[in-house]
Amino acid sequence: MTRIFTRLALATLATTCSTAALAQASTQADVQTGTLNDEIVVTAQKREQRIADVPVTVTAVTGARMAAIGVNSLTEVAAYIPGLQIQEQSANNPGFVIRGITSDNGSSQQGARVTLYYNGIDISRSRGAYQDLYDLERIEVVKGPQATLFGTAAAVGAISVISAKPQAGVSGAINGSYGNFNRTQVSGFLNAGNDVLAGRIAFAYKYRDGYVRNIAGDANVPNQNQGGVDQDDLNGQDQRGVRGSLRFTPNDSITADLVLTYDGQRNPGTAFKTRAHAPTGGQTGDYGYAELSGSPYSAAVLGARKLGLDRNVYDANLTITADLSRGITFTTVNGYRRFDALEIFDADGGPAAYLEFAEDAKGDQWSHESRFAFEGPKYRASVGWNAFFENGFQRVPFATEEGTYLACSVAAGYAPIRTALNGAGIPTGTGCVTANGTIPATRATSILTGGRATAIPYAAEFTNYGRNNTYSVFADATYIPVPALELTAGARILIEDRQSGYSSIQPNSVILAAANIQTSLLGTANTNGNKFVAEKSFTAILPRFNALVKLGDAVNVYGTISKGRRSPVVQLAAQRTAFGVGPNLQIIPEEKVWNYEGGIKGQMGPFSGAASVFYQTYDGFQFSVTNNGVTTVRSADSANSVGVELEGNLKLASYLSVFGTFAYIDGGIGDDVANGPYAGNQFRLQPKTTASAGAILRAPIGGATLYATPSVTYKSKVFFELPNTEAISQQGYTLVNLRAGLEFAQGRYSVGGFVRNATNKRYLIDAGNTGGGFGIPTYIAGEPRFYGVELGAKF
Repeated sequence: MTRIFTRLALATLATTCSTAALAQASTQADVQTGTLNDEIVVTAQKREQRIADVPVTVTAVTGARMAAIGVNSLTEVAAYIPGLQIQEQSANNPGFVIRGITSDNGSSQQGARVTLYYNGIDISRSRGAYQDLYDLERIEVVKGPQATLFGTAAAVGAISVISAKPQAGVSGAINGSYGNFNRTQVSGFLNAGNDVLAGRIAFAYKYRDGYVRNIAGDANVPNQNQGGVDQDDLNGQDQRGVRGSLRFTPNDSITADLVLTYDGQRNPGTAFKTRAHAPTGGQTGDYGYAELSGSPYSAAVLGARKLGLDRNVYDANLTITADLSRGITFTTVNGYRRFDALEIFDADGGPAAYLEFAEDAKGDQWSHESRFAFEGPKYRASVGWNAFFENGFQRVPFATEEGTYLACSVAAGYAPIRTALNGAGIPTGTGCVTANGTIPATRATSILTGGRATAIPYAAEFTNYGRNNTYSVFADATYIPVPALELTAGARILIEDRQSGYSSIQPNSVILAAANIQTSLLGTANTNGNKFVAEKSFTAILPRFNALVKLGDAVNVYGTISKGRRSPVVQLAAQRTAFGVGPNLQIIPEEKVWNYEGGIKGQMGPFSGAASVFYQTYDGFQFSVTNNGVTTVRSADSANSVGVELEGNLKLASYLSVFGTFAYIDGGIGDDVANGPYAGNQFRLQPKTTASAGAILRAPIGGATLYATPSVTYKSKVFFELPNTEAISQQGYTLVNLRAGLEFAQGRYSVGGFVRNATNKRYLIDAGNTGGGFGIPTYIAGEPRFYGVELGAKF
């Protein structure tokens, strides 16, 4: 890996030298003709700057660029940002990956690694983090540890979503599209106001039928386990959002922004398909139909019979900025966010009433930050404080039918049960569902009870709680000894108070009790609903150091050293003791990362772009492992990551430009013997190579404008779990997309069409999942070809 890092560093250095020469050759006339006018202004350092002047690796995508490409979800946008992956198997379970490091744990006891910011407020708790994208000003992705600027959750980077602000005047827009799978989307905004008070309301509704057929409960499909409940097709979409914004500017010195947002999903279930259990009819493979259902045994504990997600998120944000005097600005950002989500899913991936789960998650958070910014001819500085209060819980109900569970389980402890069933002609383990989709396991209870019962429902639940309070102060200062050099140093000092809770309800199995085995089906300790609580406090200092060198008016090089930290985990569960059941407390140490990077960014004539190279070392790398339905956090001795990220835009003509991105990231668990079976494993969810490319055409034709944006995206091989296995991976693949149409009346009206995944490429977005913790991994298929027409109008 060191050799790879050296090569990448030399390549970037060579690019830097050649770019510097070109920058010096560019004339002042190039600047005056407007080649820089289209450059994006970002607030990654909590102040407005040209993206080239920010001494960290940051990518920004405007709302206009997203619309031109035809993307309107976090997953779609990530495909065009080097170093970023977003996995969305469900809006309730998004995975955010920056430079190979994943943040997707839903436990209330564990902190995030990637800060997701919404209008300046940290919304990183994964179950409440998913945010629909509509009427946006831009998305900024800042890579590398950003604790000084974005807080402790930005251990590997931050994603900042910034909505469009109200403006003086009256304007509005509405856009709609319709496509296959009844894909229906409509969004728009209405803006009105003056220079003192302006308001804006925006909305979006997105619906799509599921693209994986679910035959569970179909009248023409005989099945003795689904109870006649017809299930929706899987991997569909039904979500809505509305946002109201007010901007109050009583004078030139004060601006106050109030933003209220609602985001909701009523999506059908996720298609967890297994290769072990075929649906009725025997169709196999990862991309065919499914037979998944909340079973008749699970309705009481899961809260519903139909698979799917019911999620609501409420968000309020108040930001006030005041210019106190020349060069001194005060800003306060205050937010409240609350979410509740109930998701029902069939974790065994087949027709048997084996692993029926739900996740009931709720949480709320309060956030306050105030900061002063100072600016002079030779310096810039900021100092401030932050308080963040978070409460949440995650309840995981589990339901099954006892005999079916005992027949289908591959756990070693049930070997005597399997012997008895095999002797009665009932196949067990992964054979509990036969190749044609019938379920011999449904007869297990009758055999094991000698005919006294035909079905014994079993229900359990596990709940983890988290209350996390964080207080911090931060300061950042930039010294400008000469106009061409900026030196920055900053740090955040924080105190964390982390409280964890745990409870479970796990009755003993009726069938096992009859065999004198007094235990729950899962074999874990039962607290009988009693809640165990543990609390610990932690402190940390997180610094950063940056240098920026201006090679000309339009090109800069930079270097960064920064420290990131993922909070320690107060991991609380239950264990059996000589005195009964008591708490099992483990403190998983903090995860520390040091990041070293350098790069170049800027514009030369018609070309603008950036190149960066980085090396990261981790100490106490945290990762999650699920066994028999119980997820625990573990700590690896070491991990590291090295990579290069490139992006560029080239304007070929007034009507045509091309763009491209590339990232190579080689990261994983260290080879140390102490890391055991995980040593040398590639980070989960991170392809080593990603790339995207496309063109934006806007050509006048008579009184209209022809627009077209073809694009391609590529990902190399991905492992979905640790330890890496070929069975839980996805080979590299390429997706082709196109959006094209006509605009009329100087852009006020548009009509066009789109196609995504034009070649109908088959690929997986996830594998392993909850079923993998029980020995039967499940697989989730990616989106097939989507196509349709779109209309738009604005004034």
